[in-house]
This record gives sequence, C-alpha cells and structure tokens, in this order.
Amino acid sequence: MAEGAFGGIKIRNLYKIFGSNAHTFVDAVRNGMSKTELNEKHGHVLGLRNINIDIPSGCIQVVMGLSGSGKSTLIRHINRLIDPTAGEVLVDGVDVVKMNVQELRNFRRHQTAMVFQKFALLPHRNVLDNTVYGLEVQGISRARSVEVAMGWLERVGLKGYETRFPNQLSGGMQQRVGLARALSNDAPVLLMDEAYSALDPLIRTDMQTVLLDIQKEIKKTIVFITHDLDEALRLGDQIAILRDGEVIQQGTSQDIVLRPADDYIATFVKEVNRGRVITVEAIMSPARVGGGHHGQSIPAETSVEEAMRKLSISGEDDAAVTAASGEVVGTVSFRQLASAIVNAGVTDMGTKSRTDGTAASRPEQTVHNPADTFTA
Repeated sequence: MAEGAFGGIKIRNLYKIFGSNAHTFVDAVRNGMSKTELNEKHGHVLGLRNINIDIPSGCIQVVMGLSGSGKSTLIRHINRLIDPTAGEVLVDGVDVVKMNVQELRNFRRHQTAMVFQKFALLPHRNVLDNTVYGLEVQGISRARSVEVAMGWLERVGLKGYETRFPNQLSGGMQQRVGLARALSNDAPVLLMDEAYSALDPLIRTDMQTVLLDIQKEIKKTIVFITHDLDEALRLGDQIAILRDGEVIQQGTSQDIVLRPADDYIATFVKEVNRGRVITVEAIMSPARVGGGHHGQSIPAETSVEEAMRKLSISGEDDAAVTAASGEVVGTVSFRQLASAIVNAGVTDMGTKSRTDGTAASRPEQTVHNPADTFTA
C-alpha cells in the first residue's frame, strides 16, 4: 500500500466481454453493439460496458442490480479474480490490471479482503482457525494472529465460540466468522459480494447494523454487492445501479429515491419507505435572511420519518432546520414532511430548495391531524 492516506478506488472505462476473441469486439461494443447482438451474432457475452466509478477512501459503495446485471463480475475486477477486456482499476493509485503475478499476490494479501455470500469457511477449521487464516498466509506469528482474531471475534459477537466448527453455527454466525476473518487482515479495501443475501431478514438486518457500527470506527473502503434496494439504501454512502452490464444511475440514496434516472430505476424505488431515506435537508425551505425561529429545531441530516415523530410529539406545525454548527439553514413544516413520503412532487421541491435558493412550493394537501398521518 502506498504511504500516507489510502487513495480510494477508481474504475475507468472498464469493459468485460466473455468469449474466445473478446478483444476483437471491444470497439464494436464501444460503438453501440448491444448485448443481444454480441451474443446472437458472435457468440460472446457482454459482462460490463464502460464502467466508470470513483470510490473515495472510507466510503461504502453499494453496487446493486438484478441477477445477471454484472454486479458480481464488477467486484471481482477489483481484486482481479476476473481480468478485464479493457479499462483500468486503480486502487490507491495503482492499476491492478497491470500488476504481475507477485504484485497481484501481495495486493490480494495486504490490500483487499473479501466476504462471500456462501461464507466460504473451511469446514475442518474451527472458528478461531478460520479467522486467523488470512494472517497465517501473510506470515504473521501465531500469537499475534490469535490476539487480532480474538479481538474481532469479540467485536462481531462470537466470543466464546472460538472452538466451534462451521457446521455447529447458524448461517448468521458463520457470516460473522467470515466478517471477522476479513477484518482481521486489516486491509484498506473490503469486498462484500452479496454477503448477507443468504441470511434470514432479521439476521440480515442485524448484520447490517454490525457492519455500520464497525465502519464508524475503521473507515474501510467497502464495496458491497446486493440485489436488495432497502439494503443498498441503508448501507450505501454511494450507490451504483447496474443493468445489462451498464451503470444506469449513480448517487446517494436520496439521489436515487428523489431523482430516478429512468423508468427502470423508478420501478426499483416505488415501494421504498421514503421517510427513512429522505432527510429534512432535501425538502426544507431555505432560511430567510435575518429571519429567526423559536421553538422546535431539527438537525438537517434527520430523516423525514424521525422529523415527523419529533413534530408529532411537540405538537408544533413546523421547525427550524439546523446545520452541524447549530446555524439555522431552513424551515420545514409537517405538511412538507408528509408530502415527501406520499408525493412524488418532492423531487421538484428538493431540487428547488438546493439549487435556486427559492422557497419550495407547498403541497396542496392538508394534513389535519399529524398523529393520523404519522406511521411508526
């Protein structure tokens, strides 16, 4: 790893074509040849087309899409389990595509760790020995490896299970072992390929919480693959949505929900609980110059759902919106909050309040009783 702060991941003009003469079709794909035509006329499969993603250091980048969209193909290019047909994968400023065998081996050992959907635990090793495996490969002493592994096993809630074998653990516990094993390597990049997809919903939510709590401290650069939009919206600092090997939209969770790029994305987000995704900042009316506000105040990063809860409890109709510094940056009413959940017109409201500085237009609906509108 380069000296100093980790430089993140940059994917540039990445193409993957599966087939015996893949390189001969790169230009045709660049010029618009479709996935269907490439397959039917030439017997090659388009995996990825012109992928460009910047992943800052310490960010959770979620890549989501339906089965066959190319998301797992993409994550396997980061540690070069799959070689690209064309393009660059820059990790901390170094192009993984150009690494020789020894450089790639060292890169995989020290700069990346991976958590798999099917756990990938060694059945003949107990929990502790599975967790220290990556450290053994690095040549770390047994005493130091055990010390590090025990610390992470405790962090993921498996203290006391060190001598158990994988077949003695539930699915959620096995995935905790996989996470502890990956974190023990202390690599700056953590790759998680549908890591929670095989888990039951409650266990899945619990594992998401574990990851978010740990990430607050370790600030790894995480690439998380999922086909579940709720999971993507909860975990992702940035989200990229793939279809047929192409990035259809990139942005924050609010960008995706408030401003879907096309009907495909709109269909994805239609059933999302907007109140848990949209923040007050996206829908507030900007503060008037010299205008004060007394009474309820709500931090700008508060979710719409939580803001409705606060106003409902206080009995007030509106509140001041405050920045982290405490400065009042806007106001928001209960009507605006309710409209953000039920009215697609919030897209225009959010854009207007943050771009042209004018007050957002108020929705026509009237909410007579805040308590009737709010759903816990």
